[in-house]
Amino acid sequence: MTTIRPGTVPAAAPAPAAAREPATADRAAPRRRRQWTPARILMTVLLVAFAALFLYPLVWLLAASLKPAGQVFDNALIPHTWRWDNYVAIWDELPLLHWVFNSVSISLLAAAAVSVSSSVVAFGFAYFRFPGRNLLFGLVLATMMLPGSVTMIPTYLIWRETGLLGTWVPLFGANLFGSAFYIFLQRQFFLGLPRQLFEAARMDGASYWQLFWRIAMPLSIPSFVIVFLFEFQAAWNNFQGALIYLNGGSVENFTAPLGIAYAMTKYSPTAGGHGDYQYVMVASLLVTLPMLLLFSFGQRYFIEGVATQGRKG
Repeated sequence: MTTIRPGTVPAAAPAPAAAREPATADRAAPRRRRQWTPARILMTVLLVAFAALFLYPLVWLLAASLKPAGQVFDNALIPHTWRWDNYVAIWDELPLLHWVFNSVSISLLAAAAVSVSSSVVAFGFAYFRFPGRNLLFGLVLATMMLPGSVTMIPTYLIWRETGLLGTWVPLFGANLFGSAFYIFLQRQFFLGLPRQLFEAARMDGASYWQLFWRIAMPLSIPSFVIVFLFEFQAAWNNFQGALIYLNGGSVENFTAPLGIAYAMTKYSPTAGGHGDYQYVMVASLLVTLPMLLLFSFGQRYFIEGVATQGRKG
């Protein structure tokens, strides 16, 4: 018989050998190699094919930007004559730096304005309980059913009366009042946050603005980044808005999409040009780089936000 003295803890008995063998066997077992079944091979081939299909326009654009004027549209992915000086001459041919600066500035202002304003409205719909909330939220969503052509002329008349035609303000000013789609997206994210966090903060004396800024916003960074990226892309590609509100000014005040359209007209033989479309290709390729960089930096938040929304659904 084993005697246990007061104040001492008996040592644990060693586990039987049979209990230790499975863990050791699992640790020592080699990793199983993936088997290339016909279904897996077919899926891989399809993914590679679709990837090549989506990458083809970008590769074609890169090749066309390195060709002389007479070979731009020969559809060869490897240029017969390499013209690296196209990337040097573009800065003398077109005010590309002005166009990129204008587009980046307008897109940042538009994205920041709509992200903050939509988040504030979405938090109000998600947190507060008041009569007619669902009806009011339904009216906000109903505005998405209106085609842009319906509000185009009234919006233009409003900006004309304010005297802001020819400036950047019409291209981002409306975003200060939020967007129905982004309000819906942010509201769904806020509804997934534990309400106990906000109630505890209210008991500690936090104001409604502190609830939004110190609790809701830090927890909704993925959805905020998604809204920011979507609106930045929309503002960056907004050719119609720039055509309406900036077309009457100087060429240096154009955005990148409007500037590329101007370059197409400038080099068109029907408009007196010499068909130097290689400069248009260079400009088109360079103005895509900011979007690629932005999405590469925000990809982690984008995937996290989509995954979070999927788990809530």
